[in-house]
Amino acid sequence: MAKLKTGRHTSALKAHRQSVTHAAHNLQIRSKIRTIARRIEQAVAAKDAKSAKDLLNDAFSAWDRAAKTGVIHWRAASRKKSRLSEHVSKLAEAKG
Repeated sequence: MAKLKTGRHTSALKAHRQSVTHAAHNLQIRSKIRTIARRIEQAVAAKDAKSAKDLLNDAFSAWDRAAKTGVIHWRAASRKKSRLSEHVSKLAEAKG
C-alpha cells in the first residue's frame, strides 16, 4: 500500500486490518469449541454415554488448541475440560 499524504500511519492501517482478520478467526474458533461443548451437554441430557465420550476427545483437542494459540486462557480451557469430563463421568457412573 502506498504511503498516504493525509498523515495516517500506514502501520496503523495494517494493524487494523490484521486485528479484523484475527478477530474473525478467533470468533470461528470460539464458536467451534462452544458448539462441541453444547453437543456434549445434549448427549449427556439424552443419556448417550458413548456419543458423549467420543465428543469429549474432540472437545479436549479443540480447547487445547484454542488455549495454545491464545484465543482463550489456558486455565479457562482447563476448567471447561474438567467440568465437561465431570458431566460425562457422572453419566458413565449412572449407567454402569
